Amino acid sequence: MNSLTGQFDISDDRVKRIVADTLKGADDGELFLEYSESEALMFDNGRLKTANFNTDQGFGLRAVAGEASGYAHSSDLSEASLLRAADAVSTVKGGYSGTLAAAPARTNRHLYGDDNPIPSPSFEAKAKLLQEIDAWLRSEDPRVRQVTASLAASWQHVEIVRADGQVVRDIRPLVRINVSVVVGDGDRQESGSYGMGGRKAFGEFLIEDSWKHAAGEALRQALVNLEAIPAPAGTFDIVLSSGWPGVMLHEAVGHGLEGDFNRKKTSAFAGLMGQQVAAKGVTVVDDGTIPERRGSLTVDDEGTPSARNVLIENGKLVGYMQDRQNARLMGMKATGNGRREGYAHQPMPRMTNTYMTSGDMEPDEIIASVKNGIYAVSFGGGQVDITSGKFVFGCTEAYMIENGKVTQPIKGAMLIGNGPDAMHRVSMVGNDMKLDNGIGMCGKAGQGVPVGVGQPHLRMNQMTVGGTRV
Repeated sequence: MNSLTGQFDISDDRVKRIVADTLKGADDGELFLEYSESEALMFDNGRLKTANFNTDQGFGLRAVAGEASGYAHSSDLSEASLLRAADAVSTVKGGYSGTLAAAPARTNRHLYGDDNPIPSPSFEAKAKLLQEIDAWLRSEDPRVRQVTASLAASWQHVEIVRADGQVVRDIRPLVRINVSVVVGDGDRQESGSYGMGGRKAFGEFLIEDSWKHAAGEALRQALVNLEAIPAPAGTFDIVLSSGWPGVMLHEAVGHGLEGDFNRKKTSAFAGLMGQQVAAKGVTVVDDGTIPERRGSLTVDDEGTPSARNVLIENGKLVGYMQDRQNARLMGMKATGNGRREGYAHQPMPRMTNTYMTSGDMEPDEIIASVKNGIYAVSFGGGQVDITSGKFVFGCTEAYMIENGKVTQPIKGAMLIGNGPDAMHRVSMVGNDMKLDNGIGMCGKAGQGVPVGVGQPHLRMNQMTVGGTRV
């Protein structure tokens, strides 16, 4: 792995000296260097619609003084550019005298090697595969009206230089395949989608059985929705499926457990450490150490090793996700959750792979326990207010549960609630926890980072459902 500091027009020692001088008198800070490559192809309605390849490199220099931070970034890896950045961020220290925080602990673990997933297979092979997916879906069912298939890959090399000269490096591959299908019957049209990916090469995703599974699931969901009736409105017992429905946990609970919101007391969970914030049996974990998962990192973007952090244990709030600045200000430990979109952005507390652990109930038992309810298999978009905890999530695949049996598919169901309240409504936890298929993306303060979500089957009592049928 080539050193990114070596890309400057000055020696590594000179780079480290500038960083040390810049951070003298600050509480914390670092030089973040990044080199990345990315590729994306999209086949839409019978033709290759877009094909992009991009390379980017640059640095971000940060100095932290109390609650304030100075940040400057550039794509120009030169001494002149680094010195200009140093002058800019040093203004945050005006009249301030801090004690530099200890550097993060080192780790010998490396989740990923140097292999770059972008060159393999070739561009031509990727384009041909997307065409095959389109053709296969159209041959499977005459009701298919539109197919959109895409492949995306990125390869990121990051380097963090700290004031004491410590240098931490990480390699981060990432791939994703997505298939969306629109089916129609007369004037009615419905859609379905499926995606998969992870921090690995394309390999396993591009074999025929794998892409046919993805395409088949997208088609299955679309055909289910074609038969769906309008969702009822009212209060129902809800069963959430395992895997991707954990996105609701991510949004409604996960963001509220990030350190910055709690330090500023703008989270619905602020000040509740040690208290019962969920039903007994509910344990929520954020784990950035799981190999090849979308949210997993060897180290975060401040150089702190990723970790398995328990946030809620048997219903009690026991931890927050922290970057270095918020951890220091709250008198807590950094948890390896300081993440940024790229060198042009400052780090902040962000999730990695956030999930609820398994309980002891069989999924069939959970469904059988519901007399009149809704089975939510997959979610689409949602909205959450961090301060109040209120959320709204749209179901992209859902069914009625009648007398303990899954029956008619429904469409237009909106799950409405409040994160802390919803966690108290969990009455059964399944024994089948699984993570999503590697498609999660999280937005916060204008920055997007890849994440993982997951959960087992859950029963939640008497949740509000928005629908069009009363």
